[in-house]
Amino acid sequence: MARYDHLPIYREAYDLALHIEKIVRNFSRYHKYTLGTELRNKSRNIVEKIIEANNTENRRTPLLELRLELETLKVFTRLCHDSGGFSSTRSYLHIAERITNIAKQNEGWIRSRAINRPARSETPLKRADDSRL
Repeated sequence: MARYDHLPIYREAYDLALHIEKIVRNFSRYHKYTLGTELRNKSRNIVEKIIEANNTENRRTPLLELRLELETLKVFTRLCHDSGGFSSTRSYLHIAERITNIAKQNEGWIRSRAINRPARSETPLKRADDSRL
């Protein structure tokens, strides 16, 4: 089992999930059981995707899924803010900033996996005009 608690992206995602749990507790009943539940589930899914990406050999698939989870969390967070779920704009901005930080770290992880991928040994393709030589 691979360690994941040392990863900055994991720590940031865990802190975000914990913060969302505390914020949703203070939502009105209407928002708590609709958008609040979605925010809580999405934030936990993000933590799970980070653990999955760290524990698999092919990290590209879970990292791309993480990208999608982060985008949907951004949308639900914005919807919750626009519909009056957050008690203040400050709490919304704090969550939005954390989501952005996690998304940046995820994109860096995706790029580093693309750069560090072992090169395949392929024979160069023959050009059509090489046959005349």
